[in-house]
Amino acid sequence: MTPFDTRRLIGDLVVTLDADVLGGAYPDRDLPQEPAPHILARHDITAGAVASLRAALFDMASGNDETLASAAGGTALPAAESSAHGEPPAAGGAAVVPVGALDLRDPLGAVREMERLAALGVRAVRLFPDEQGVEAGFPSVRHVAGRAAALGLTVLTGGDVRRFWQPFTGLGLRVVFLDTHFYHLGDFLVAAADEPGFHTSTRLLNSPDALETVAGEIGADRLLFGSRTPYYEPLVPLLRLATGDLKPDEVALVAGGNARRLLLGEPS
Repeated sequence: MTPFDTRRLIGDLVVTLDADVLGGAYPDRDLPQEPAPHILARHDITAGAVASLRAALFDMASGNDETLASAAGGTALPAAESSAHGEPPAAGGAAVVPVGALDLRDPLGAVREMERLAALGVRAVRLFPDEQGVEAGFPSVRHVAGRAAALGLTVLTGGDVRRFWQPFTGLGLRVVFLDTHFYHLGDFLVAAADEPGFHTSTRLLNSPDALETVAGEIGADRLLFGSRTPYYEPLVPLLRLATGDLKPDEVALVAGGNARRLLLGEPS
């Protein structure tokens, strides 16, 4: 039997910015065996938008400061939080684009942290509603979304898109829905048709025509490659992008062009 050659199928695809990367550890999961930047680099992903689980789950300021320090040092957070073990961040691997993680359980503190990060040049924040037990109708979500819009920040958010689209409407906000499942793609497309700032990660769009459907309905400029490294396997979204029917210029947008526009302010 001929082995399944993923490298041959992926070919020369290079992702220049992965929009969904995590630094640090979940308290109830095993630590990843390899730091995220090393995993990304092995898969020809040259940069990752990293958000801190420490900031999301424990302390916003110290967690986000770790991410900022890792970006300044050209590395990403190690699998285990460096402050807990007294070890420096892992060297080498993909570059880090810092994303501020916010705690929606503390909306006033989240706004203060967002303002602090914006003053430091951070261009995007990430929301963790599922991990924090926050529902789309909670006042905190709309409050944080409104302030993010006023600050000109891009919001990356988890959560079921069928509910979490609602608090971001009518604000002129740039939002990337990180958990859009191909079963729910129709709902995303209906919502995004009226909201030009709505974008989606490709992580769970693994049906045979999901990426092509988005490109045909609202444009490939609404798709961002995401892998959720190191807690998910980047091979699946890489294979889907490399073997699909998007045009080369559309692949380039999805493989980093759109993320660099939203998260770094680069032209398309």
